[in-house]
Amino acid sequence: MKTVRVGAGQGFWGDWLEAPVRQVEGGPIDYLMMDYLAEVTMSILQKQRSRDPSLGYARDFPPLMERLLPQLVQRNVRVISNAGGVNPRSAGEAVLAAARKLGLQGKVRVGIVGGDDLMPRLDALLARGVALKNLDTGRPLADVRERVRSANAYLGAWPVVEALRQDATVVITGRVTDTGLTLAPLIHEFGWSPTDWDRIAAGTVAGHIIECGAQCSGGNCLVDWEHIPGMDQPGYPIVEAEPDGSFTVTKHPGTGGRVSVATVTEQLLYEMGDPRAYITPDGIADFTSIQLRQQGRDRVLVSGIKGRPATDSLKVSVSYFYGYKAIGTLVYAWPDAYAKAKRADHILRRRLQALGLTFEEILTEYVGVDATHGRLAGPPSPDLAEVEWRVGVRSPERTPVERFTREIAPLILNGPPSVTGFAGGRPKVEEIVAYWPALIPKTEVQPTVEVLEA
Repeated sequence: MKTVRVGAGQGFWGDWLEAPVRQVEGGPIDYLMMDYLAEVTMSILQKQRSRDPSLGYARDFPPLMERLLPQLVQRNVRVISNAGGVNPRSAGEAVLAAARKLGLQGKVRVGIVGGDDLMPRLDALLARGVALKNLDTGRPLADVRERVRSANAYLGAWPVVEALRQDATVVITGRVTDTGLTLAPLIHEFGWSPTDWDRIAAGTVAGHIIECGAQCSGGNCLVDWEHIPGMDQPGYPIVEAEPDGSFTVTKHPGTGGRVSVATVTEQLLYEMGDPRAYITPDGIADFTSIQLRQQGRDRVLVSGIKGRPATDSLKVSVSYFYGYKAIGTLVYAWPDAYAKAKRADHILRRRLQALGLTFEEILTEYVGVDATHGRLAGPPSPDLAEVEWRVGVRSPERTPVERFTREIAPLILNGPPSVTGFAGGRPKVEEIVAYWPALIPKTEVQPTVEVLEA
């Protein structure tokens, strides 16, 4: 069987828009995988859909497809993306409209994968005893039901495989796992069995390595970061997969960045819990079994991966309204920048107390001193050129947070001296969306697959 080449085009919603274009134009690939979703993204998209039923997906995806569709058709490249968010149908219809606009009728088929959105069924599930208990606290979701904004089960690769079997050119999903977007074309091309756990694990690891885009090809890399070449034009990663489950991580020739054992290893450790049990809907991968070998410039062979049977549950990502927050900043200049910032914080807290305002939390950070490393930063230098004082408040009620926002700017003239630079204006009151992780039996979730033609 042929080698299957899967290129990563997006690592998150907001990633470099030139990356998918360069993946298609820069050399041969069979599939373009684009990952858009994170837990907070789902709540943002759900809020958009609540305001406009036609929204709820990554809106920069259809224009990108309009730009790429002629080349996708010409080069026979298929796209798999979870850009559908909480409204994959609207995203699919937008892509179909772009195809018709380009005169590609009969040449583009869009697969829409759904069934992950549990919001329409949430009350029925709870009534039947599906408690959706918080994995961290054990509390039942009923405790916060009235504040829930979104609830999505993490689907795996198999619904995407079905869409590919129905000859979809572009597959658009809701909350499908990041790894499933890469695993699916490998299952489809190689005919892997649902219980071929080692190969399922191998495809899962391949997906994990490239799901964050250039993070495995030189971006955000600690090792030798000063000498990684050409990061103004980074090459996004490509997996060259073989039927036995082994694969090579590489990138297009002539692009910037670097693919090495070090860069791949850093990505493997990303969001890692127990390395012996990386759990997905499709199977469990043992990351301690992974073998990496540099095969040449920008080529890393990955092999030896072992897997175990999938669990009988799916993870559910729930977001719910928690309260309100606001964050304000002022920058203090040398001399005594840190001392001035600390004095400003003391003054602010005394004023809030005098006003009778109470908060669930007040958090102060001194950017340039200890905001990143905390106590590990050690004592600050007295010669600091500048310090950003950043203070945030959180409350279940909006009123005290609103009042807090009026207390930062006055400190410019009635507080410590030498405020300089960007103060940010009056802080804005923002809603807090909290995360509720849960499990649901697989039998309670039925994925849907529909393929439409332009």
